[in-house]
Amino acid sequence: MTGPVLLTGGRLVDGTGRPPLDEAAVLVEGGLITWTGPRVHAPKADTTIDVAGGTILPGFFDCHTHLTMRPGEGSAIDRMTAPQSLRVLQSVPNLRDTLYAGVTSVRDLSGADLGTKLAVERGLVEGPRVQAAIRILSITGGHGDWRSANGVDLTGGSGGGVVADGPAEFVRATRAVLQEGADCVKIAASGGMSSPRGEPGHGGLTFDEIKAVVSEAERHGNVPVAAHAQAGSGIHDAVVAGVRSIEHGYLVDDRTIEEMLTRGTFLVPTLSTLTREPEPDTAPWVLDKRRRWTAAAHERLAAAFAAGVPVALGTDAGLVPHGSNLRELALLVEFGLSPMAAIVAGTANAARLCGVADELGTIEPGKRADLVVADGDPLTGIGLLSDPDHVVLVVKDGRIAKDTRRPTA
Repeated sequence: MTGPVLLTGGRLVDGTGRPPLDEAAVLVEGGLITWTGPRVHAPKADTTIDVAGGTILPGFFDCHTHLTMRPGEGSAIDRMTAPQSLRVLQSVPNLRDTLYAGVTSVRDLSGADLGTKLAVERGLVEGPRVQAAIRILSITGGHGDWRSANGVDLTGGSGGGVVADGPAEFVRATRAVLQEGADCVKIAASGGMSSPRGEPGHGGLTFDEIKAVVSEAERHGNVPVAAHAQAGSGIHDAVVAGVRSIEHGYLVDDRTIEEMLTRGTFLVPTLSTLTREPEPDTAPWVLDKRRRWTAAAHERLAAAFAAGVPVALGTDAGLVPHGSNLRELALLVEFGLSPMAAIVAGTANAARLCGVADELGTIEPGKRADLVVADGDPLTGIGLLSDPDHVVLVVKDGRIAKDTRRPTA
């Protein structure tokens, strides 16, 4: 789009949580939003795009993705032993599908490297802007330790785990991943559903180890730390040690909820992967743990939502299909958020978590022009956004990335 462009006639849901504005208009100039308001007061523009009957929303975030993974692309061993070049190339359609679903920004929490981020920034591939953790930091035998029982190291290249033990080793591991270009640091503060010899409630990094990571990341420009923490004391230790976000948090307890409220710690509940249908080759221990944990997770996450813990949208895409990211909105509503609160979780809250709330996350003058138009009203049917076909227009930095609107007569 060149020259001022006006999106006009749609219902505006601006991501702030304010009530929607019917018959609204949004003016875009030079990649920025320069005006919003009622259609009848809209300034003139070189180009007018009529989105009557649709809803104008901010570009969404997915704060927990794995861009180099995709369901059905072979076994875990196939993925871990694949050449790094193949892993990178596999991310190209994943990036495109994510963008076309209406997600214009993602955090990749192990898998994508700095090159993926730069390729998108330089226009070499289509996709959302990327913040990358690159690797997960784990204790020996923890959730990110991918060495087999017989000693075979399946860590692989970029995106593999970093195994350390003790605060001093974790300081070194933090420095190493930051040197690789990480925008955030991911740690394994508990076990996980996919760990063959561990439970989600088993221990990960100790409090002192987490604190060492957080302190070192702060020394390098206040880089945020994201903690994989599904259950047990690891969730509480991570919050008290100062991580920015709890990833999953399935069995968060009341004491930890209070700490999260006090500290403003974000919860990224990844309901899409918690509730997903198992693939035919899903390991039996994964199926067993999911059966045992899902009901309790529903109860505890609903309690966190009801208490007002800040929630940011994340899916674990890669374990679930890229392009289905906004199915998470309907799940957030199912677990207790209002449709408006779910949209805020995927926009303004997610932008705050990612440290870009001054640029993205809401439709306000001065923000970057990341916009999505849906062909209905997600406030009355949040499941609408689960299907990318209902996302008929995607604008990123003022440029149209996707436009499937039916032409008007």
